[in-house]
Amino acid sequence: MLSHGFMSFAAVGVTVACLLIMGTFSLVAYNANENLKDMQKENAILAFVDENLPDDDARALQPIVEGVDGVADCQFVTREEAKDAYIEQFDEDDLYSGVEATVFRHRYVIHLDDQAGMDRVAKDVEQIEGIVKTRADHDISTGFVTLRNIAGVISIALIAILLIISVFIISNTIKLTTFDRRDEIAIMKMVGATDSFIRWPFVYEGLLLGLTGAAVAFGLQWLLYEAIAKGIANSDTLQLIRVSPFGGIWAPVLGAFIVVGILVGVGGSLTAIRKFLRV
Repeated sequence: MLSHGFMSFAAVGVTVACLLIMGTFSLVAYNANENLKDMQKENAILAFVDENLPDDDARALQPIVEGVDGVADCQFVTREEAKDAYIEQFDEDDLYSGVEATVFRHRYVIHLDDQAGMDRVAKDVEQIEGIVKTRADHDISTGFVTLRNIAGVISIALIAILLIISVFIISNTIKLTTFDRRDEIAIMKMVGATDSFIRWPFVYEGLLLGLTGAAVAFGLQWLLYEAIAKGIANSDTLQLIRVSPFGGIWAPVLGAFIVVGILVGVGGSLTAIRKFLRV
């Protein structure tokens, strides 16, 4: 590695660049998916309680509602809380401040495990004695599910394409480093060196190049991620975007970088040296 420093530097540099591109896009896709999940959680089912049901009986329905298959959690909202929320949201001119809380009904705000099951959960909740009706934004739910599926397919496809391109570029870079030593390989073959004797040093070199590239790329990825997260946090126009802390996802990112670095380093070396062993 040291005697062919420039080519080793080139191989590490290409590895770092490719890992940064894949890592950045993967993290963007991950955060987009997490933000989409948060938006899905805001799309809840409202279950209205029978107005003739006593307050204690209305509260007692919560374990039954939570027991419905597909319900992640539910929150009991009293008439008074429903009135306050309505006035806060819609009463800009203070027209409804005198409205009695009895106009509203006790209700449950229900969040789901999966938006795709909203219709079924709404029907199951309506079957509970004491619940008179439910309200669910089916169109919004369907839109979220469709958007999630499309985003998932696009993310997987682009990451796969980037991975293939990266492996191709890194493999060809390592081939250049091997081509630079073709005379050494030919001499070793002519004096009786076996293929494995010649191959293993290149495999180890590819392993070290891949690990070095992965380590450098991980450090740069961390710095880049934190800089972008800080920029979004300090931006007035991007406050709605939530960036997951890197401290919570660094382990899988590091693992992925190491695995990819080893695969492309060792794989590139094995692929590159195969041609030059035929002397």
